[in-house]
Amino acid sequence: MLFLPAAALCCLCSALVAMAAELSQDDLTLTRRVGQTVSFSCGGTDQCDGSYVFWYQKKDTETFRVILDIARSSGNIDKSYNHPQEDDFSAVNKENGCELQIQTVKLSHSATYYCSCYKSGGYLIFGSGTKLYVTDEQIVKPVVSVYPAASRAHLEGKTSLLCVASDMFPPLVRFSWKRQKDNGNEEDVTSAEGEQLELRESGRTTAIRVVDQDPLHTYKYRCSVHHEGGTVKAQIKQEVPGSVLHWQVRLLCLMYTVLIVKSLVYCCGLSLLMILRNKGPSTNCTHAD
Repeated sequence: MLFLPAAALCCLCSALVAMAAELSQDDLTLTRRVGQTVSFSCGGTDQCDGSYVFWYQKKDTETFRVILDIARSSGNIDKSYNHPQEDDFSAVNKENGCELQIQTVKLSHSATYYCSCYKSGGYLIFGSGTKLYVTDEQIVKPVVSVYPAASRAHLEGKTSLLCVASDMFPPLVRFSWKRQKDNGNEEDVTSAEGEQLELRESGRTTAIRVVDQDPLHTYKYRCSVHHEGGTVKAQIKQEVPGSVLHWQVRLLCLMYTVLIVKSLVYCCGLSLLMILRNKGPSTNCTHAD
């Protein structure tokens, strides 16, 4: 069992970059006071081909450290990884998942906790991580503001939307978007629909979402910010009108109309000339008689 997590530590950093998170850790942050209890959930373990789920601790100034593993079938726990706080942790299996537990939270437990397991082929799938804040500070929901982001993207049939979350604690948030077409029902905007850039700075986090403009329909976009204190929806919807392609279609129609009119004028003129030409010889013959 010892060599498995050792190999996991060697490839975890590259795996975090190269692979999408496939295990689910819904809690972005958890805030506790010293002496309280805390549980970190990990779902989607039915995707695992390996027999064990591993839990890692990552402090801001340190590398990943294995805390323990738990057998998916029996629930047996292995703590033989020489973690200095191994006795503070326990784990339990849940339906299609498991939990890492701390019965008595200490200040030194402040860290981000990740779950992972092996797929066939020897590579890891993992969760996105849950950061534990150990503090007496109160949880404060974010203030959400939306703006149209200045950009040249609209010249290529795209536009950018800007959503800002500020004045919150803990400072970590997750953004999501919904859109509404021509006053219809709202629908989720998936990660495959456009690009998103997130900028974190002191006191606020900004998400810039680049979306394609529909050539015919107007969409209204709403930003939602998910936080430990709850989900906050933007009060204002951002309207994205049809792209310039719609006006290009109108311009092409106008050009074709002009060409058709020109063709008709040309045909009429040509017909008139032919009539006049035919009348010319007939008149000359009459005068000759």
